[in-house]
Amino acid sequence: MSKSPIDHSRLFDPFPLLTKREFLKFCGTGFCVLCAAHIFGLPKTLQAQMATKGLIKTKLSPYFTSLDGGEIQCELCPRRCRVARGKRGFCRVRENRGGKYYSLVYGNPCVIHLDPIEKEPFFHALPGTASLTLSTAGCNFQCKFCENWEISQAFPEDVYSYEIPPKIVVKKAKEMGANSIAYTYAEPTIFYEYMSDVAYLAKKAGLLNVIHSNGFINPIPLRNLCKVLNAAHIDLKGFTEDFYRELSNGELAPVLETLKILKQEKIHLEITNLIIPTKNDEMSVVREMCLWVKRELGADTPVHFSRFYPLHKLKKLPSTPISTLEKARSLALSSGLEYVYIGRVPGHEGWNTFCPKCKKMVIQRTGYMIGEMHLKEGKCGYCGKPIPGIWS
Repeated sequence: MSKSPIDHSRLFDPFPLLTKREFLKFCGTGFCVLCAAHIFGLPKTLQAQMATKGLIKTKLSPYFTSLDGGEIQCELCPRRCRVARGKRGFCRVRENRGGKYYSLVYGNPCVIHLDPIEKEPFFHALPGTASLTLSTAGCNFQCKFCENWEISQAFPEDVYSYEIPPKIVVKKAKEMGANSIAYTYAEPTIFYEYMSDVAYLAKKAGLLNVIHSNGFINPIPLRNLCKVLNAAHIDLKGFTEDFYRELSNGELAPVLETLKILKQEKIHLEITNLIIPTKNDEMSVVREMCLWVKRELGADTPVHFSRFYPLHKLKKLPSTPISTLEKARSLALSSGLEYVYIGRVPGHEGWNTFCPKCKKMVIQRTGYMIGEMHLKEGKCGYCGKPIPGIWS
């Protein structure tokens, strides 16, 4: 048995069991400002002047096509927005300036925090270690159930941000004892330019790069990102086009393509399916999704069934019954998936990792903390079966 390698005294996390949603409640009151000030060693007297509400810095996007009349077409995500001069795309963080397309959030995180990697949530990537997480405003979806809508649906001018260049992010991640940098909270595709530059330096510094994404990105920028990416957690929000269109203003097919590309590129992959009562909780559809994952991605792909809580534009719906999550997990296991979790129900057995061969628990979790680990060089400590993941 091995204990968690994390040194919790190094973490700046005064609320270690807060969900991302609960943490973001503090963003509007300047909590993220205080957090960044702590992590980056800014004197208290500088907090107000360093945190800026408004645009700070821009960078030319590498993914756009110039069109007639000064218009451009964005090539970053499947929306392929056509944008006139002086206008912005759907995501609100890119603007056509003089016939060129610029990111308005480069180096301007509105969230930067040191988290247990389990909060991202990765269960098969360096368990028990710390991850420096960052995000900017903006998103290319409009999920009615978004838990981070205060920043994902905001314009960059609407949030308080810091100017933190990539090299400083990496430097401080190393100093704080982080083993990885996580691009999460809002959709990381939105700050692709910033993420890419940070990730390049992080890889050179020996840090892992991990993303939590909606998977709505075009193949070329995705494959380029994979050159510096180690792990991806993709929200497979539903398994019908109707669900994506009606609840996320998006599409399912590009997300499925993203999952297949990540598998091809040998990126460690985990999936979350947020089960929403009356919206995507039909077990026949869940089974279809599980069989697709097994067929296209492999039976050893970790799948997390996450509990929905009423918020944003779906406040009138009830929370997901735990029994529904348990049915989904049982169905996934019976469909042949080997690592199936129940998310956002702390203390549930479905938070732990079990060996699919000998059925013994190899990783025990309490909240976001690792209790016991029975892994030896990436294999079950009892029967020796290899457990997929990044373990060192």
